[in-house]
Amino acid sequence: MQVKDVMTSKPEYLEASATIREAAIRMHEHNRGFTPVGEREKLVGVVTDRDIALRGIAEGKTPDDPISSVMSSKVLYCYQGDEIAEVLQNMNDQGVQRLAVLNNPKNKEFVGVVALSDIARECKDGDLAQRIVNCCRHYH
Repeated sequence: MQVKDVMTSKPEYLEASATIREAAIRMHEHNRGFTPVGEREKLVGVVTDRDIALRGIAEGKTPDDPISSVMSSKVLYCYQGDEIAEVLQNMNDQGVQRLAVLNNPKNKEFVGVVALSDIARECKDGDLAQRIVNCCRHYH
């Protein structure tokens, strides 16, 4: 199974100038804890519900501060043709639940997001299920 078989394709992204409030509203509307951040069709970061809580609220930011003040600018990614087992190992190594998905190493066009929950939903393999469990051990 490859990433393209389970990923969420073409998720909307927010501009880096959007506010923390706008990011939280977007996450609430789409029932997601993650949103990509872009500028002029280029992925420049990601923001998670955890970023909002720890880098935002815990550090005294207001809902009207820009998401660029809480986002992760180091975007972790995989390619749509990657095998799920490799992606799970990558997630486990990085301690993350989601990765941006790029089309290929040459173009590096942002085409989607893959989350542990996407993989778990389609998982029919015991070994992969154990890898998912191992990835989840990072989260309390």
